[in-house]
Amino acid sequence: MHAVDEPIRCTFCLTPAPEVAKLIAGPGIYICDTCVRACVSILESGDADEEQLPSWGSLDDDQLLDRLPRIAAVAAQVDGTLHRWVAEARRRRVSWERIGAALEISRQSAWERFVVD
Repeated sequence: MHAVDEPIRCTFCLTPAPEVAKLIAGPGIYICDTCVRACVSILESGDADEEQLPSWGSLDDDQLLDRLPRIAAVAAQVDGTLHRWVAEARRRRVSWERIGAALEISRQSAWERFVVD
């Protein structure tokens, strides 16, 4: 789960929120103003194609391994956000049955994954 003292990070570049001018929240993800400007630039250039996206085949082993902890950090942040949303649902007395249905898992699986000891 996302540590309370760990800052939220841009999901794309992993820059911590205190180090960016703006951070826009989405459903469990965040994007900083720098990444938004990069996206706008790519869209406006008309050159947005698969060449701008790194593919596994274009990475050597060290580059691929370098990305793994970054992807894990994003996954942990999204998981932490999901835990907070489920905690809010439980605070509102939403049943484990409804939470499980929303997540397309059983009531028991939802409880086992999200119950706080």
